[in-house]
Amino acid sequence: MITILLADDHPVVRAGLRGMLEAEPDLRVVGEAASGPEAVTAAAALLPDVILMDLRMPGGDGASATERILRGGSRSRVVVLTTYESDADILRAVEAGASGYLLKDASPGDLAAAVRAAARGETVLAPSVAGRLLRQVRQPAQPGLSAREAEVLRLVARGLTNGDIGRELFISEATVKTHLLRIFTKLDVADRTAAVTTAMARGLL
Repeated sequence: MITILLADDHPVVRAGLRGMLEAEPDLRVVGEAASGPEAVTAAAALLPDVILMDLRMPGGDGASATERILRGGSRSRVVVLTTYESDADILRAVEAGASGYLLKDASPGDLAAAVRAAARGETVLAPSVAGRLLRQVRQPAQPGLSAREAEVLRLVARGLTNGDIGRELFISEATVKTHLLRIFTKLDVADRTAAVTTAMARGLL
């Protein structure tokens, strides 16, 4: 029996996932979490074989929760299950130690197969995600910028304020400013507008 923890802030999504997974004779959902911190606590208490982790949740995102869970020595396999598939989201999840990255439009059969594969220690990636990750490895889209810095810069380009960016990424405004200062240094610019212009000129956005 493969035990599973569901981490998603939407009760309807958790209920749907539970119904799909528990229709399989070898899969059992042993717990649910509605936020990153709840996922960390539940993972330590329940020791599930596989954790299905959403990326965008209140109180700390899925990538941060994944990193905390695995840094604590957990043997659980974390599979990101999300609607987001930007390059930055994928890289953050992989860097955090996730064993897989699936999209919420996966079929019940594909989802069950992915859970079994993760439990066996295999890496599971949605086809579109695998393609993006391969392109990132072959031709890094943000040379010199970390995945989080690139994500912050994309939000700057959309016109978001530091406060907006902080709320979007579940980080403090001070952390946003720190990322921006590092971006300015790496791009050798002095302000947000120049950072976006330079990044676009270099093909980073």
